[in-house]
Amino acid sequence: MVDTSHDDGTIQVLLDRLTNFRLPRALELKKRVDAGALLEDADIDFLKRVFEDAANARALVGRHPELQSLAGQLASLYSDIMTAALKNEQKEA
Repeated sequence: MVDTSHDDGTIQVLLDRLTNFRLPRALELKKRVDAGALLEDADIDFLKRVFEDAANARALVGRHPELQSLAGQLASLYSDIMTAALKNEQKEA
């Protein structure tokens, strides 16, 4: 059996980070790439951290089905950012 006693605190910290830092930055990044901008090094570093954190949170989301919809929406947002960024890079080349 998996010990989920720390999950509530972890979820709260992750949601706070999402609300205050990750989501605003992701939405700004999406706006920029949708307008044709290329990713900067800081943007790529940000996305790497997001994907690392997502991989680490996978088990947490698996234990809490109520988080699956949110996780799916976030995955879609980051996928849209990456798709637009790739398209912009291809146009530049």
